[in-house]
Amino acid sequence: MKCLVMDEIEIGQKVAKQIEITEEVVFVFCGLTGDMNPMHTNEDYASRTMFKKRIAPGLLSVCLMASLMGCELPGAASVYVSQDIKFKAPVFIGDTLRAEVEVVAKDIARNRITVRTTCINQNGQLVIDGQGVTMPAKVKSV
Repeated sequence: MKCLVMDEIEIGQKVAKQIEITEEVVFVFCGLTGDMNPMHTNEDYASRTMFKKRIAPGLLSVCLMASLMGCELPGAASVYVSQDIKFKAPVFIGDTLRAEVEVVAKDIARNRITVRTTCINQNGQLVIDGQGVTMPAKVKSV
């Protein structure tokens, strides 16, 4: 786990991770959050929706970007301040997502960085686009 302080963070710096959205991942997330929406958990129900099959909860994908900020950029001891999200396309069970966080601005006086947060599926389709703000640690902690 990294712990970057403001002077170690550069505009354009980015981190990414890839994950397969399996049925197990969806059910664990749904169980933890209590989001048992049949769009996520019931194949028969989902087959009668506009998506024709189960979709993953939107916030599951957002959590991938949160983990990047909390563990990589800026990392340990940072505080997630805000997130704006645009859900651009559904994420299906079996999709592979690449989550990415890229530094787009630094506010040294307020100790804040602004990051672009995206998730792209295995077909290169942007499924989530957003912008987050985080407060890096002021001193190294790890």
